[in-house]
Amino acid sequence: MTALRPSPVDALRSSTAKGTDTRKPTRWSRHRELWLGLIGLLSVFVLWQLAVAVGVVDANFTSSPLGALGSLFDSIRSGEVWPPVGATLASVGIGMAITLVVGIPLGLIIGRTPVLYGLTEQMISIMYAVPFVVFLPIIIFWFGIGGEARIVIVVWSALFPLLINVVAGGRNLDPDYLRVSQVFCASRPRTLWSVALPATLPYILAGVRQAVGRALVGAIVAELFMGTDGLGYVVQVETSNFEMDAAMAAIGVIAVVAVVLTRGVAYLERRLTFWSVND
Repeated sequence: MTALRPSPVDALRSSTAKGTDTRKPTRWSRHRELWLGLIGLLSVFVLWQLAVAVGVVDANFTSSPLGALGSLFDSIRSGEVWPPVGATLASVGIGMAITLVVGIPLGLIIGRTPVLYGLTEQMISIMYAVPFVVFLPIIIFWFGIGGEARIVIVVWSALFPLLINVVAGGRNLDPDYLRVSQVFCASRPRTLWSVALPATLPYILAGVRQAVGRALVGAIVAELFMGTDGLGYVVQVETSNFEMDAAMAAIGVIAVVAVVLTRGVAYLERRLTFWSVND
């Protein structure tokens, strides 16, 4: 019996597919988004410096990239930058710890309890949509202007985005998982811990990524209005003294902290939820 030979078209497709599969990704293709982001950031800094150099903007009121970098290096060399960074990270860390301990179990319970979901869904949406800054006078009246008030603001700003994501994960739980837990006669707390929590991990980490950014915003706002330390307090003091280079340097540090926190959570999200379908 004569063996069937592949047609020329099939042979061409096969060779093309093999060539595509064996092609190694370049350094540009592997880190394309990172390179494009750096190019865009560098372009903004160059345009900003040119605007200062030609006199379009006044460096006394807007600073300049070179001036901000010089002030940043001076603060790093003298060590003045680290206490404000530590104070801000401490507020964010304590607030996020409270948010995770409260938000994840509460979100799972609300998501798996239709009555609680109906009672709280509108309230959670309202509290998420209304800017937390409008509650600052009430928080100051209740808690004063100390560290406790700043932690409350951080928790307030971070809790609701986490709740929304965890509740959505609990409501979208695969029914097959629940059937398996029923077959093994698992109790409701056991089902929440052993079934709902692992299954909703992608939703939880997505909520944590949003909550971390909101927590940092809450910490900076609290330091601007009621702080005696932290990066927000540094920006407020330096701006009041018209030290714009130092103020822009502090803002740059805030930006770096924000990128590190959100990228770190995104990395954990990819590592811990590799089994889920990500866009």
